[in-house]
Amino acid sequence: MISRVYAAAASYRRHHYARHPEKRRRLSRPVISIGNLAVGGRGKTPLVAWIAARLLAAGERPSILSRGYGRRHPDDGVVVVRDPSGIRADVDRGGDEPLMLARQLAGVSVLVSGDRYVAGRLAERHFGSTVHLLDDGFQHFAIQRDVDLVIVSADDLRDPRTLPSGRLREPLAAMRSADAIIQVDDGDVRPLAPGCPVWRARRRLDAPRLVEPYGAPAAPDRGTVLAVAGIARPARFVDDLQRAGWPVARALTFRDHHPYSARDVAWIFDEARAEGADLVVTTEKDLVRLLPFRPFPLALAWAPLVMSVEPADGFEAWLLDAVARARENERD
Repeated sequence: MISRVYAAAASYRRHHYARHPEKRRRLSRPVISIGNLAVGGRGKTPLVAWIAARLLAAGERPSILSRGYGRRHPDDGVVVVRDPSGIRADVDRGGDEPLMLARQLAGVSVLVSGDRYVAGRLAERHFGSTVHLLDDGFQHFAIQRDVDLVIVSADDLRDPRTLPSGRLREPLAAMRSADAIIQVDDGDVRPLAPGCPVWRARRRLDAPRLVEPYGAPAAPDRGTVLAVAGIARPARFVDDLQRAGWPVARALTFRDHHPYSARDVAWIFDEARAEGADLVVTTEKDLVRLLPFRPFPLALAWAPLVMSVEPADGFEAWLLDAVARARENERD
């Protein structure tokens, strides 16, 4: 019953903004929104990174606008996590996902704010941003979007319940509002969004890299490892490690965005020793929350999650054309 009420309220909110576009503010540069139907665990942030890198390679100066969920020290204004020249904020002020993006994307601006319109205006005026990526923006209606991308998984189709009983933020019918759908695994969303382009996402766990020496490859022949994950779907990370041949002795899991403490870190490495592991392997998102506690008593490595859209060239051509059309409409 509560889920039905939630679904009705979410649908009303979307339809309300569709009927009243004047309630949305428009940035001067095109806005690409990348979001989910469900809460967490769909690879959205790695996909934002991949798209930003493609836009940068195509000659754009992208900015990423994030709300910075889970920050320890939220700021009422705009936090510049990265400008085109370098990183300007730590994980406590910027949040784990924005800092992870900032570490990956030299030349891209990453800004965090509760008011992403103000963040976008700052990026345009001070950093020369030519296009904005609205991170987790499908349900963020305050800003007018030129391209709306929504990520959908087979789990969303199998269990289409909205919160709090299910994991969906909106009913599946919301997909019809998207400009394109990115399917992250098996399943067919086309009957639910007829006429909407559907692209396939490719997901892979990259080879783990050591913190010390930084970025050096880690090898699974070092003995057993302890896996650590504080993300939306930690079991998938552990499964990926095991499928890649890593001998996982034990996995320690935390809630998504868990703010690690010195006590947590001591416990993690104590458990690693107890399991006879000489290496701890974690996610890239967890890494940025663990780095403030260096040096570590045992070797620590992170395994980056890489997302891409296939066919890559076809998707990039489609996206760049949509951005070009948005600029033409602005001139008109």
